[in-house]
Amino acid sequence: MRIDKLISEMGIASRKESSLAAKRGMILVNGTPVRDASTHVDPERDTVEYAGRKINYGKFVYVMLNKPAGYVSATEDSRLPVVTSLLPEELQKRELFPVGRLDRDTVGLMILTNDGALAHTLLSPKHHVEKEYYFTADEPMREGVESEFSDGVTLADGYECKSAVIVLDPDRRGGKITLTEGKYHQIKRMVAACDNRVTYLERISFAGIPLDPTLKRGTWRYLTDGEISLLRERAR
Repeated sequence: MRIDKLISEMGIASRKESSLAAKRGMILVNGTPVRDASTHVDPERDTVEYAGRKINYGKFVYVMLNKPAGYVSATEDSRLPVVTSLLPEELQKRELFPVGRLDRDTVGLMILTNDGALAHTLLSPKHHVEKEYYFTADEPMREGVESEFSDGVTLADGYECKSAVIVLDPDRRGGKITLTEGKYHQIKRMVAACDNRVTYLERISFAGIPLDPTLKRGTWRYLTDGEISLLRERAR
């Protein structure tokens, strides 16, 4: 692969910028300056540095984001800020997108990637990927709601949800809900079907990967190799 193509694909600099950087001695391959950005390298074996920064090549990128309220789960929107705007410019250039959606006012764990095939598989209903949320409600949840969720809540429009698990806090005004599907506003609609209203909603786990407690709202990190392997395993 050409050096300028490698650097461009990683979203670090354009090919033109890479060419200028090479002429200025800012690109090293295995510790040696390379003045011609069209030089070919093996990204799996060669060590490439750009302006003192080592480039870790990978075709796909996988990111965990702690979504804050007020952002929409999209790559562009004419009115509202999008979750991808929380990523640095070099990652935005790699065209990452959210795996699934969270409502504008819902916070917590989001996975973003440019691996379209994996994302599509994870979101396919037949794979039953679990999503876990913490919620609070306006009033205590009524008695027997655990069985209602287990049997499958029927929404106001007649849709019958798949079996879900709800584990309530002692005061029954909040708790954890685990789903294997992701209909529009589903948890809010499920709670509404139980004559209550969600006042707070946070996704705390996706496909067995918990939200990193060290991630502050609006911040991100790369997924670990173990987390990526878990995603691929859940997608089989």
